[in-house]
Amino acid sequence: MARAARGPHTPPANPSTHRQWVRFGTAALVILIGAGLLWTLADNRGRPSAADGPVHVHGLGVNPADGALFVATHTGLFRAGVGESKAIRVGDSRQDTMGFAVVGENRFLGSGHPDVREDLPPLLGLIESTDAGRSWRPISLLGEADFHVLRSAGNRVYGYDASHDRLLVSGDAGRTWVEVDRPGPLLDLAVDPTDDRHVLAVAAGDLGNGLYESRDGGGTWDRVGDAVGLLAWTAPAQLFVIDGGGQVFVSSDGGGRFERRGAIGGEPAALLGKDADTLFVALHDGTIKGSADGGTTWTVRSTP
Repeated sequence: MARAARGPHTPPANPSTHRQWVRFGTAALVILIGAGLLWTLADNRGRPSAADGPVHVHGLGVNPADGALFVATHTGLFRAGVGESKAIRVGDSRQDTMGFAVVGENRFLGSGHPDVREDLPPLLGLIESTDAGRSWRPISLLGEADFHVLRSAGNRVYGYDASHDRLLVSGDAGRTWVEVDRPGPLLDLAVDPTDDRHVLAVAAGDLGNGLYESRDGGGTWDRVGDAVGLLAWTAPAQLFVIDGGGQVFVSSDGGGRFERRGAIGGEPAALLGKDADTLFVALHDGTIKGSADGGTTWTVRSTP
């Protein structure tokens, strides 16, 4: 049931994979909830000092204007142009960009917490940049929401507000929102590339940690599997999950069954699907890796 916003299951074939997914789901969701609590208890004066490179990555995006890779982090936004192996800070802002999505040429959506030098509330709500991240302006829910998961499909935007443990959906590019049911605290969410009301979420739900599906834009949810990790839905038959150990899995049936595809060589911090076979993943040390063959092999795209 939608509310006005304030402001058959198939187990994985490999039992060891099931255990790994369950372990990662518990650990990752504890980290997610803990991070939100930590921010709630601290004010701007208690934030850590800014890092020089893109460490503590929250999100990734590719700008269709020039093909550059953008890296949203705890201490600002970074850019690695085509052919560049090191990501460079965009402007001088140390904004903590939690949720992040590239939605058009030079147009980005974000959320999180402001630079300590800005006179803004600690929760940024939904913000927008129309100059490739050099400047940002509030769109909605300023001071009311902190989107840790932000996904856009046309004018429909899904945002998981970690500060209030709620899933919000907008049908007008983030100007207004409704609150919908969520299966539990969310780790990640992906939108069907052919149907913006069909979504999958990794969550700690009443039926256990795992993969949940909604076909009505978040109105109702069903548990569809044990998969736990970061999601990328790049084509109708290409749903990717990278688990906490860096193992890559792909499903051709929307999450019912997965097969092992490759490994990234570390623990993932953020995942982006650019097209059917092109993926980018951030490791926890700020290294960004890319795959051009659907996750089978990976090479370093940029270094911190």
